[in-house]
Amino acid sequence: MLPEPVLFSGNANRSMAAKIAGYLELPLGAAQISYFSDGEVWVKYNENIRGADVFIVQATNSPASNILELLIMLDAAKRASAERITAVIPYFGYARQDRKDQPRVSITARLMANLIVSAGADRILTMDLHAPQIQGFFDIPVDHLYSSTIFCDHFRDMGLPNLTVLSPDIGGITLARAYAKRLHAPLAIIDKRRPKHNEAEIMNIIGDVAGRNILIIDDICDTAGTLVNAAVALKENKANDIYVACTHPLFSGPALERIERSPITEMKVTDTVYLPPEKKIDKVGILSASDLFGEAIKRIHGEESISSLFD
Repeated sequence: MLPEPVLFSGNANRSMAAKIAGYLELPLGAAQISYFSDGEVWVKYNENIRGADVFIVQATNSPASNILELLIMLDAAKRASAERITAVIPYFGYARQDRKDQPRVSITARLMANLIVSAGADRILTMDLHAPQIQGFFDIPVDHLYSSTIFCDHFRDMGLPNLTVLSPDIGGITLARAYAKRLHAPLAIIDKRRPKHNEAEIMNIIGDVAGRNILIIDDICDTAGTLVNAAVALKENKANDIYVACTHPLFSGPALERIERSPITEMKVTDTVYLPPEKKIDKVGILSASDLFGEAIKRIHGEESISSLFD
């Protein structure tokens, strides 16, 4: 086994990194991240990491400086002779661009994977990739965590009667089906059409939602257009209370205003993306994924199974 793991954090989500460190009963490593006046990133590790098992916690959501910080921290750790470097990416940004669905566009998820591997990562630890096949974009091991264990425990404890699990689009069926199985609930699906980015038009609801409490499952909430349209359509089809479980709360543009005005009863998200105070509203509650990441890091370091966490 490698020496004691060393945990570092970029600036994207230091609060989550601190919780992970608390779970592991380890201090956060001393790393200096600063910026030149023109915005150029500079990184230095202020402790010896030669031969160490290094874990770098950094989500890669906007702004672009987050991905640059991760890449430069990986490169610096590699050049400091760390024995193994694991990029802990609670939210893997650019994952929505995972295929060439139009002429002359980039498969940006693959580009990000190439950059991370080239910068020096030996292993990836992430949660709820937008498309699970993105794991195949990496030429290194990927440990993929699932927030379903966190959300299912919460909503099971609520004891909601007449519950139906709903996928807001065809692409989320596999994820929603896993929740439905865990919660012993029927599954419904929304068939939608997306005329352009960040816009969704509800087409049909497949499944019985009248008189049912609904749990909408999604991995990303960006502008909340899809989510709110789904909630409105459900109410029009005589659904009862509407709950949401969403892993990554990006909450850009009018998202919070839309959620506040929507018929959504309660929304739960995780802390994979840092939410500043101005992005916190009463309808949205945060469930921490830090213990799950902490346990995964402990098992990676000890060469133990990750998949058994979800059996």
